[in-house]
Amino acid sequence: MNNIKLLDCTLRDGGYINNWNFGYRTIKKVIEKLSQSNIDIIECGFIRDQEFNHNRSVFNDVESIKEFINPKHKNIFYVGMIDYPYIPIDKINNCDGSSIDGIRLTFHENEIEEAMDYGEKLIRKGYKVFIQPVGTTSYNDSNLIKLVQMVNKLNPYAFYLVDTLGVMYKNDLLRMYHLIDNNLNDSISIGFHSHNNLQLSFSNAQELLMLHTKRKLIIDASVFGMGRGAGNLCTELVTQYINNNIEEKYNVVPLLEIVDEHLGEFSYESKWGYSLPYYISAVNNTHPNYASYLINKQTISVKSINTILKLIPLSKKDIFDPILIEDLYINYQHHFVDDTENIEIINNLIGNRKVLIIAPGKTIKTELEKIRTFIHSNDPFVICVNFLPETLNTNAIFISNEKRFNSLSEFMGEKNNNNISLITTSNIPTTNDYFSFVINYSDLLIDNSLISDNSGLMLLNLLNRLSINNVYLAGFDGFHINKMNNYFSNEMINSSTIEELIKKNDAIRKHLNFIERKMNIHFITSSIYSDSHIYSPIL
Repeated sequence: MNNIKLLDCTLRDGGYINNWNFGYRTIKKVIEKLSQSNIDIIECGFIRDQEFNHNRSVFNDVESIKEFINPKHKNIFYVGMIDYPYIPIDKINNCDGSSIDGIRLTFHENEIEEAMDYGEKLIRKGYKVFIQPVGTTSYNDSNLIKLVQMVNKLNPYAFYLVDTLGVMYKNDLLRMYHLIDNNLNDSISIGFHSHNNLQLSFSNAQELLMLHTKRKLIIDASVFGMGRGAGNLCTELVTQYINNNIEEKYNVVPLLEIVDEHLGEFSYESKWGYSLPYYISAVNNTHPNYASYLINKQTISVKSINTILKLIPLSKKDIFDPILIEDLYINYQHHFVDDTENIEIINNLIGNRKVLIIAPGKTIKTELEKIRTFIHSNDPFVICVNFLPETLNTNAIFISNEKRFNSLSEFMGEKNNNNISLITTSNIPTTNDYFSFVINYSDLLIDNSLISDNSGLMLLNLLNRLSINNVYLAGFDGFHINKMNNYFSNEMINSSTIEELIKKNDAIRKHLNFIERKMNIHFITSSIYSDSHIYSPIL
């Protein structure tokens, strides 16, 4: 199988999961074990014009890669990827064999000319260049052939078919492969980089591997399929397939050791792989980051995600635009209502009583007696956020999260008989099954996209509109690095990364400080947002 090579991109594509923070030892060990597995081409990471950190697989020149790949194995090819905006070419030293051997160059359709010019300079410096157009599947046939003709003039080492959105079925793959194959110089390898949104990466790879062709092929994969969204083709799967069906060439055991010894912690912190929302992103031909963005909101149903993805303009589908998706999300959620009357009614319900907000943090279980003591001593007006507690009496439930609303709907009728008021924001669909006081959604939003519709903060904004002076918080714990400690119920655990949780904590803390200019906030239970609570021991 001299015409088939495998390229492992764990340290580069997998880095989208952990912001390339693999750690120095893991980067070294992954490259070492990929070498032991006889992987033909090892991608070491990105090469970008930024400060170099030994713990990240992002390098600021080819020299900084040397220490991670030496001693080099003579039968293994080492590469890095340069993405747009490209690092200044004078920062890339000539290829002398001591560092990487090749450079993968990626670009969007509007960056082709700049990519061809940059690729030519890399070839002059002695590198084998891999041309990788983002979202090859979005090119029409005539534009793809024009690109192939430009690539023929450049004559790089490889040209790639990139299924960025993970949307290709067998017939799509073979049609596009043969279109490229019939127009590309014979000396140029064809590479295939896939994403697993439709669970087809492995089957599509098998189709290419079984082709009767003289063309040299490169198949991209990552260990454990590590990659953003639905992930990639699994290196351990495709190596085993080749060993069993084509040629006994690869040692699979070191790949399994990479999973066991180095990638396990990342899969625990941030999940990747097939899921319904990523399937929806594929069938809507949209960049997977759009689905990720909406999933991490943890506020809307899969049906709503599908609806929002259909609103993305064709020109924006391939390239993730965070401002666009936030606007679409807010506009989708935005259903204006005149809530003047409901505001007055809620104010009258509360009267002169203290207000206790109960959020779904784990402390409502671990510090339950503190909450009961406060309720018994103060008879507050109790409002729960997006859930109904089984062990505490509640006066009202506030829901601004459609997903939580749907999960609670079967209990609403039963609880409404107990004189519990239901307060919903106007993004929640109305129903005749139960009555709620509807509050205008957009009036309660926070001016920070990380926490724009955080339900607890939205409730505080509502109470601020009511001119409530003192609010007491329980279960408002904050986000811990160990996700198992974030909610009283594991069903509420979300898929946010540690970095995202830290940023959310900072944003929430700032908003609490802002609100405290207008109302007094007292914590009943432990919280990372407060150094003390009202039952803290006096020192």
